[in-house]
Amino acid sequence: MKRLLHFVGVVMILLTLTGTLIIGHYVISGYRMYQDAVFVQSVEEKVNEIRHAEDYITFDEISEEFLDELIWREDRNFYRHSGIDLMAVMRAAWHDLQEGRYVEGGSTITQQLAKNLYFTGEKRLERKIAELFVAFDLEQLFTKEEILELYCNVVYFGEGCYGIDEAARHYYGVTADGLDEEQAQALVYTLKCPVYYNPNARLAAGQ
Repeated sequence: MKRLLHFVGVVMILLTLTGTLIIGHYVISGYRMYQDAVFVQSVEEKVNEIRHAEDYITFDEISEEFLDELIWREDRNFYRHSGIDLMAVMRAAWHDLQEGRYVEGGSTITQQLAKNLYFTGEKRLERKIAELFVAFDLEQLFTKEEILELYCNVVYFGEGCYGIDEAARHYYGVTADGLDEEQAQALVYTLKCPVYYNPNARLAAGQ
């Protein structure tokens, strides 16, 4: 019995060490990916470039209906976390485990902004870790309202529309501050999959 317990103990130690080495590898790879990204263009430079775009809109030019729906659906703890929502990550991991596949990411709005600024949507652990480093930078450099404002200006809504103002004009013929509650809900829902869930695609599918 003692030999069995000793064997189990050794196996557990080896598994822990192996897991630590694997995680360490991904963290280092992710940090290098982050460094490479911000070396080419720092977070401040990237944000300044976006803000100087001709069609950039400010926080007060976005409807409250859209902002409220965005936070409710995408990141309910947005004003309470510092870039990563650990509860959301654990909940997403549990759902993924139940499904046996990647179905939920648990990313905060800050992480989504980080991805949109620097990375592709490729589902790689290194990319997720690099995204976290950028998210931490964003939370240190900008206010929550500024992060929301930036996100709303760069996120993709399908049919070639980047940013909430372009999407509002394209789908509904209104500016971003003119969206009503139903329109806001439809555009937030679009973010789940802009190609298939945008208002025109859903209308064509009879949804």
